[in-house]
Amino acid sequence: MTESSSRRLTPGQRVGYAVGDLGINLYFISAATYLLYFYTDVFGISAAVAASVLLVARVVDAVTDPLMGMIAERTRTRFGRLRPYLLFGAVPLGVLGVLTFTTPDLDESGKIWWAYTTYILFGIFYTVVGIPYSALTSSLTSNHHERTLLSTIRMAFAFAGGYAISVGMLPLVGFFDSQADGFRLVMIGFSIAATVLLWTTFAATEERVQPPASQRLTIRDSLAAVFRNPPLLVVMVLFTGGMLSFTVRQTVTVYYLKYNVGREDLVSLFFGITMPVMFLGLLAVPKLAARFGKAGGIMVGAVVTILGCVGLYLTPYDAVFWIFFFSCVMALGGTPIAVLGWAMIPDTVEYAQWKLGLRADGAIFSFASFFQKLAKAVGGAGVAAALAAAGYIANAEQTEASLDAIHLMMTLTPGGIMLVMILVASLYRLDESTHARMVAEIEARG
Repeated sequence: MTESSSRRLTPGQRVGYAVGDLGINLYFISAATYLLYFYTDVFGISAAVAASVLLVARVVDAVTDPLMGMIAERTRTRFGRLRPYLLFGAVPLGVLGVLTFTTPDLDESGKIWWAYTTYILFGIFYTVVGIPYSALTSSLTSNHHERTLLSTIRMAFAFAGGYAISVGMLPLVGFFDSQADGFRLVMIGFSIAATVLLWTTFAATEERVQPPASQRLTIRDSLAAVFRNPPLLVVMVLFTGGMLSFTVRQTVTVYYLKYNVGREDLVSLFFGITMPVMFLGLLAVPKLAARFGKAGGIMVGAVVTILGCVGLYLTPYDAVFWIFFFSCVMALGGTPIAVLGWAMIPDTVEYAQWKLGLRADGAIFSFASFFQKLAKAVGGAGVAAALAAAGYIANAEQTEASLDAIHLMMTLTPGGIMLVMILVASLYRLDESTHARMVAEIEARG
């Protein structure tokens, strides 16, 4: 490391990096919020089959995510180790994003194979782009506070992408003759925008923190940097819990408003109100981390989320104001959880370098990404499986069991996950002073 690697980034560099996550979230939130609904209510496959599609894709990720991380950290080009994947992976990712939300005229068996093929390939190219993008955080700067600020700005743009999808998807789809045409054409527009944003990140960033020139990582080295890294293992559990809670809530929201509340028309308004609350929460994250530490900030967010979950559980379906109120509390609590995990992972890269002499940022970010995507799949598939077990029938009047299942997934399930996260976060020991000491010792070694 050098002095230049620890200096603060310019506003243009921060924004240039952050806009890439807006692009990535045009895909991520589309899949997290609407893909299950698209499969069951538009494409016409059963909830049980949709659950299997989501899970099988994550089995593939178990291979491709670590593989991509190891490939990225061994890449050597004139553009750097990580940035080339943003340049060359953006277009195929966009094409597959569109195909995933396309409804060809096929029989039942053909639809199933189409769903498996397109979503698995989409997941592979999401990995090709997403893991190098995330790993850039540790390559742009080694400054502890700068990483928190960078992750906060990044999440602001990620939330903007989430807002555009959550609020705008269904109204935009509604402009077209059918939902099938609408989803496909809207995804074409989102894919074009995402490609331009990812190319902007490529152009605006510079990889300043480099591994030692003499380093030649083996597969065993990469795995050691992950599994002999206690702070990283804690962060991966936090990643998993945070994404699982978010995915369950995000996936089941459409069903909750459509069937339990009986107001499908509120979906866009719901996201239109709750998502800006997360933007407001972002303003407090750097101060929250400075006051309580990164892990402490996550614990505060988890407590706030639990309060919102309990409040929503006790709220009757006709009390729309209180449904929105407690959902905003949950969104506010989720903000530091979404931000600070990404700010913690780069610090664990330095831990491995300090403890083991190995800088394996690609492997570290890839395993963290895999567990986050696994949580997303388990959340989406879990919702689908629970709906199927409760007797859910698309576009029909739901049974009491189905409505109860949706209600529990919207409220107490995320709250239970937050309790586990509080316990795990209390085990994290890589605070600011410890990280500063490690970086100083790394630099002293040359």
